[in-house]
Amino acid sequence: MQHESSYTPTTGIGRWLDQRLPIPRVIHGQFVDFPTPRNLNYMWTFGGILTFFLALQIITGVVLVMHYVPHVDHAFESVEHIRRNVNYGWLIQKLHANGASFFFIAVYIHILRGMYYGSYKAPREMIWILGVFIYVLMMAAAFLGYVLPWGQMSFWAATVITNLFTAIPYVGESILQWLQGGYSVGQPTLNRFLSLHYLVPFIIAAFVFLHIWALHVVGNNNPLGVDMRAPKKEGLPFHPYYTMKDGFAMVVFLILFAWMVFYVPDYLGHSDNFIPANPLVTPPHIVPEWYFLPFYAILRAIPDKLWGVVLMGAAIFVLLLLPWLDTSRVRSTRFRPVYKWFFWFFVFTVLALGYLGAKPPEGIYLYLARFFTVYYFLHFFLVLPLLGFLEKPDPVPPSISRAVLGEDLSPAAGGTPEAAAAAPEKR
Repeated sequence: MQHESSYTPTTGIGRWLDQRLPIPRVIHGQFVDFPTPRNLNYMWTFGGILTFFLALQIITGVVLVMHYVPHVDHAFESVEHIRRNVNYGWLIQKLHANGASFFFIAVYIHILRGMYYGSYKAPREMIWILGVFIYVLMMAAAFLGYVLPWGQMSFWAATVITNLFTAIPYVGESILQWLQGGYSVGQPTLNRFLSLHYLVPFIIAAFVFLHIWALHVVGNNNPLGVDMRAPKKEGLPFHPYYTMKDGFAMVVFLILFAWMVFYVPDYLGHSDNFIPANPLVTPPHIVPEWYFLPFYAILRAIPDKLWGVVLMGAAIFVLLLLPWLDTSRVRSTRFRPVYKWFFWFFVFTVLALGYLGAKPPEGIYLYLARFFTVYYFLHFFLVLPLLGFLEKPDPVPPSISRAVLGEDLSPAAGGTPEAAAAAPEKR
């Protein structure tokens, strides 16, 4: 949402800089007095939390790479050296390892919030598309980083995942050899993965910049899914109202993060990854990190390797089509009584796939994984398009002010509180 900044430089240096490179004016306009819907709840605070964790991952990663040795004979020992001998190395390593998990916790909440409140609908399609690309890059960075400790699960996860590319006709073998640097996972693989793992977070940061830029062009969505009729009346300046709200939410989230780091730092890890990589000994049950498990369950639910890879990729990239698959004219699920049940069953489906991804692909686990895989895709390609035509949504408030303050700032009411007070008589 474009608006005129109220920034006024108060010093000679400030006025000189404002005329030549108005960085303070841009920051003030976009992060201080930017009009934000007054009815945002705490689900909107996860954007700030994600930005914080991206910065944390980059900073701790830069420090860790100073002590990490990217060699198949020394990588595992170098991680142990960081944990045991580097000053505060144990803290930096655990902040980085658990930071990845909390990064994904926050991004999954952020995605589900966007799906529930229809934040992907016009005119915010580009915000959503950029967000999906950020999510894909996060997955790439997390997988590349998971290999670097060079434990048993790291080595075999790299072997299994990279070999999935062989299912791609014609170019699969070439991609595999480029990733592995040869005909098996080894020293060239470790070099490549470290280089890419170090590079990808900075690409993510560039996409985050575009994501925020796109957001500030069209403005925030809100729980009602209605646009602000009069930004100065229905909005609040981002600072101090939402900086304080985001700050409080971040403190609460960081308390949970600190509890994980200081009391159960290895809870989300796999015990086999505390054993040095051994190409001659295959773990009995190879599993990725927890945030990949729903897609891993889809991969294993399909008996054909090529179709398993295709559906696993489609499960991620179908999110790009969400703005056009949802045919409902109502943004917020709050006003869609039928779809609300399907949405929560979709959330249950994702959680169930995550649970099944950690189980052996046999017996009842395999059949349940296939059932939930089918529903996962039916939700996007059947439920969303059909319900948009069949469902009768509840009445949507005409404006934020009418729902929150009992005022009507629509043009028909004159756009003022005085006119809003008289509006009921006119209606």
